[in-house]
Amino acid sequence: MENWSKSRGLFLSSVATGAMLNPLNSSMIALAIPNIQKDFDLSFLTVSWLITSFYLAGAVTQPIAGKLGDLIGRRKLFLGGLILVAISAMGAPLAPVFALLIMMRLFQAVGSGAIYPAGIGMVRDHIHERQGAALGFIALSMSSMAALGPTIGGFLIAWGDWPAIFLVNIPVLLLCFILGWIVLPKDEAKKKLTRQELIQKMDLLGILFFSVGMIGLLLFLLSLKATVNYVAGIIGVISISLFVWHELKTKIPFIDIRLFHSNRKLSLVFLQYIVLNFIYYSLFFGLPAYFQDGLHLNVAHSGLLMLLVTGTGIITAPLIGRWVDRSGVNLPILTGNLLIVIGSLLLWIFFSHVPVIVTVLMASLIAAGCNFGNVTLQVAMLEASPADMVGVSTGLYQTSRHFGSILSAVSLGLIFGAKFNPEHFTTLIIVFIVAGITVVLLGVKYSRTRDIGDRYLVPSDK
Repeated sequence: MENWSKSRGLFLSSVATGAMLNPLNSSMIALAIPNIQKDFDLSFLTVSWLITSFYLAGAVTQPIAGKLGDLIGRRKLFLGGLILVAISAMGAPLAPVFALLIMMRLFQAVGSGAIYPAGIGMVRDHIHERQGAALGFIALSMSSMAALGPTIGGFLIAWGDWPAIFLVNIPVLLLCFILGWIVLPKDEAKKKLTRQELIQKMDLLGILFFSVGMIGLLLFLLSLKATVNYVAGIIGVISISLFVWHELKTKIPFIDIRLFHSNRKLSLVFLQYIVLNFIYYSLFFGLPAYFQDGLHLNVAHSGLLMLLVTGTGIITAPLIGRWVDRSGVNLPILTGNLLIVIGSLLLWIFFSHVPVIVTVLMASLIAAGCNFGNVTLQVAMLEASPADMVGVSTGLYQTSRHFGSILSAVSLGLIFGAKFNPEHFTTLIIVFIVAGITVVLLGVKYSRTRDIGDRYLVPSDK
């Protein structure tokens, strides 16, 4: 057992198995919505809160979970997250009312969201050789589950209806918990915090302002596709303003706002990740609409083509990790960002003049560029983050992912409208080009920003 606890492979397998639960459960639910709607006799709008609540909870709670892990220990947080997901896996299939099902879904979001910052924090603390390859392996597991989630969900629903997508977590959780209990390094011995000290270090008022502000802004963005929720937007702006004011004044802030000004590299990582996820999810949800409504392909054919597009992440993630270990993050970041622009320009030029398989290959360049970012920006975030706030930084990194995905949903709703036509996809390609150029410029800015100790400066042009 002592040899097991020193195994790099088992350590990474434990972290990767836990990390994949979030993308797996976020993607499987889409195919279960119609059956849940029928079982509970609800409208589609009501049932869709199973999707919306998951993203909202993840976006808000992951930085909080990361902060908690920094204080109480990342191994404790990792195992605690698994327990929350287990409660949802056992409770959701037995839910007699929809409100309880939503509660179980929130447990699932919070638990799986806590696992990621805890796991990545442990990788930073305990893996110092070939860290890029290690993060590439974790990115591979997450990309695989995001790509295969709908397919897995379809088979499970055909076999055991919608409860099966919750129950399938149980054997995975059992394996991950046992493996994690054995191989994950114990948290460093620290002075045990009293409840009052923990509350003070967590900055509960700051967390409250942050949570209300994020939920308000995200609900406002989601409402742009239909009736605009101005009240949510106003509450969001006021709460975020109060959050910034409070964090600048308090002695022990939840998030040190000043860091985003002094640590330009970390800020540029978050901005790039928002744009990359905006592009990826716009492609992920926009391309099937073109296949099915524009080319009139059936769902199975469309799903196969999408697997070819998203499968680039499965192939490229380990290779990118090794490249990062050899050469650092700057060149891989710029390469990935340029792939997005090249793929977008090729689509714009040849979109309506080539066979569908060529369209898929061009779209795959965009997906490959986004997958470069999944690995390289993860490494860049860990390099730029101060050691005492790795958990919060990792949580904010995932919040950036959720923010980008929600922006993509808003963009697709505004572009496609009530009914799809091929001209809409041409507009989306132009959006890809603009977003791609933006992320290239951010990448160049990142590569030119040098660090001196704990401060980050942009070189003068002189």
